[in-house]
Amino acid sequence: MVKPRRFEHVLRVAELAHQIALSNGLDADLAYEAGLLHDIARDISSTDLLKLAPPECPIDERHPLALHGRAGRVLLEYWGYNNEDVLYAVEEHTTGPSPDRPISAVVYIADVSEPGRNVNHHIREMAFDDLQGALDLAIGSKVRYLQGRGIEVHPRTMKVFNSLISSDR
Repeated sequence: MVKPRRFEHVLRVAELAHQIALSNGLDADLAYEAGLLHDIARDISSTDLLKLAPPECPIDERHPLALHGRAGRVLLEYWGYNNEDVLYAVEEHTTGPSPDRPISAVVYIADVSEPGRNVNHHIREMAFDDLQGALDLAIGSKVRYLQGRGIEVHPRTMKVFNSLISSDR
């Protein structure tokens, strides 16, 4: 369901998610599976994204691509897939993981820092020793980047960001 270039990205994310999960004592096979599935809806049309994942906010309406995580979850559930850790990882990889979902955190970090993107090397390296620190850095960087350019931040991303800055970490 994805174009060849995207599939290369998907494979890099899956491999990196596997490595990060292993180094953090998490289920590496589950992280790999979530990495393989994370962009399942990435290359479908905006019209179909809006049908699969109705907008929750004006940002979703203006930028339907932001819906590809939720739409991916919907597709997987429709096909009978039911592993909640993977479903949440697919859903949350576009806006940021809930604090209690480590596989989602692994996939989010792997997606933003996989080597083919040529950015966020420091986040990738940190994730092997400090998953939470890497997640904090990844979410914070995204929010500051968007705000600094006057771009709207998705409410789900702001919710994750606010939960990170208000925690005792």
